[in-house]
Amino acid sequence: MTQPPSTDTENKIIIGTAPDSWGVWFPDDPQQTPWQRFLDEVVEAGYSCIELGPYGYLPTDPIRLADELRQRDLTISAGTVFTGFHRGLDQWDTAWKPARDVAELTAAMGGKHIVVIPAMWRDDVTGEPVESGTLDDQQWSDLFEGHNRLGKVLLEDFGLHQQFHSHADTHVGAQHDIEKLLANTDPALLNLCLDTGHAEYCGASSLQLINEHPDRIGYLHLKQINPDILAKVNAENMTWAAANLAGVMTEPPQGLPDLRAVIDAVEALDRPFFGIVEQDMYPVDFDVPLPVATRTRDYLLSCGSRTRVR
Repeated sequence: MTQPPSTDTENKIIIGTAPDSWGVWFPDDPQQTPWQRFLDEVVEAGYSCIELGPYGYLPTDPIRLADELRQRDLTISAGTVFTGFHRGLDQWDTAWKPARDVAELTAAMGGKHIVVIPAMWRDDVTGEPVESGTLDDQQWSDLFEGHNRLGKVLLEDFGLHQQFHSHADTHVGAQHDIEKLLANTDPALLNLCLDTGHAEYCGASSLQLINEHPDRIGYLHLKQINPDILAKVNAENMTWAAANLAGVMTEPPQGLPDLRAVIDAVEALDRPFFGIVEQDMYPVDFDVPLPVATRTRDYLLSCGSRTRVR
């Protein structure tokens, strides 16, 4: 597996956060925390590392963004892009234009990773189906080929590492889907952004993925699921949109999986990681995220011997 060189002899897990933890899902939405307030509260909560979030939420001018980050002593770990390669190889042009913008800004800010989220088959706000929830052999093949190509361009042109994010209401969420993806993609070009909450939501085991595919874990999103609400979600076949509104994501350490066990397993891999907190709270009152983010930071820092914020 290709990993960025480390200058950190401690091989720490760096705990960071993301706009998602402040209820940000879109570049511009009046229901979302204003970006200046987000950056200020990130610092107040005690973090020093963030993701870009949806492209256009934070300033896209690299000079201005660099200045805003420098004023707050913040760094960027990753940008995020969305793909639909299962829809055919002609999806490259659709995916690459926004991906290039994100890659350019991420690289300019010193980030080393791109978190890649596959297209949802149900709308993430309304929950309405937009396509079939299953893929045929050709669609799987197109998905694999598209992500290998994306990983190659990101690495060769920008020095960025593609970290695939399995996600609720997408075609890659369950354990067997994730393992199929790993078996058919190049580890030099694609590894996992292991999102512990979405894995749990889809019935995948974070610990099993770490233990059975240690070289394919490249990045972490740390969150938990409320098991009681998840049982209701599964019993009623609720959409991700409805489940999120029902509070299926919960503040650690109240849910599953056991993040202390996850962090122990990742620390045992003995290489550096980013562990980014994502709380999935859209929409949320502006006063809610800061205390949750602060408590979550404190809890995660208590979990590992080499877990830090910087």
